[in-house]
Amino acid sequence: MTKQIWLNLPVKDAMKSKEFYSKIGFQFLEERTTPDSACMLVGQTNFVVMLFGEEMFKNFIKHEITDTKQSSEFLISIDAESREEVDELAQKVKEAGGTVYAEPAENQGWMYGCGFCDLDGHRWNVLYMDFSKMPQ
Repeated sequence: MTKQIWLNLPVKDAMKSKEFYSKIGFQFLEERTTPDSACMLVGQTNFVVMLFGEEMFKNFIKHEITDTKQSSEFLISIDAESREEVDELAQKVKEAGGTVYAEPAENQGWMYGCGFCDLDGHRWNVLYMDFSKMPQ
């Protein structure tokens, strides 16, 4: 049966995207990196996010790619260990050339997070969640 799940993202330039994500703190498996793809690891469980050049991605999906300037097909959410980590990541995104579309802020009294777009407009949500303050 299923052994692992990973996410595949189309990008205009796999190496520029790899550079962006490296600057904000993500790790890569160099042995799985080609000029048109990069294997990024996310979190303690090393969730795999594959960054594929658009032509390679289209070959897999046999369909058109969503225009991220017009709409979002999904929101990728990752957790942070602290409010400070959320703030630091937002700053790194800006310095690396990404866009913070939702500045770090408190949400619902128990979450603190921000939203950012990578170089290709994929939207990410970073949250620190204080479950002790979560409404019961």
